[in-house]
Amino acid sequence: MAGTVAALMTAGCAGPEQKLGRGIRNSVEFARMGEMRRSIEQTMIFDSPQAGMATGVIRGFNRSVARTVAGAYEIATFPLPSYDPVYKPVVPGYPDAYRPGRGATTLFDSDANLGFGGGEVFPLVPGSRFRIFDY
Repeated sequence: MAGTVAALMTAGCAGPEQKLGRGIRNSVEFARMGEMRRSIEQTMIFDSPQAGMATGVIRGFNRSVARTVAGAYEIATFPLPSYDPVYKPVVPGYPDAYRPGRGATTLFDSDANLGFGGGEVFPLVPGSRFRIFDY
């Protein structure tokens, strides 16, 4: 207890506070299922729907285990220095053919009276295209 108080007094509270919060968030990964959903979705987009339900589930489970273990480690060592994140997920890059376009808004759509428009729902996410007038 005295060691924890001494470490907190010498380090300030921002680093240990962030590390403990990050550890708690990461340790409840199996309740949140964020890595599982993300891995399945990304595998479906970048590979195929069949690979998403097979490879994506396995990849999501592995990432969930890694995030949970990293969270438990950060909770156990939160008063000790090196307050940088232990777990940094791999973010896939954009495919070479994908270029984000403009968003789907009624400001730029001249065909609003048809009931639908072109554009992208969320331009930064590959696979969110709804372009019917580009062809």
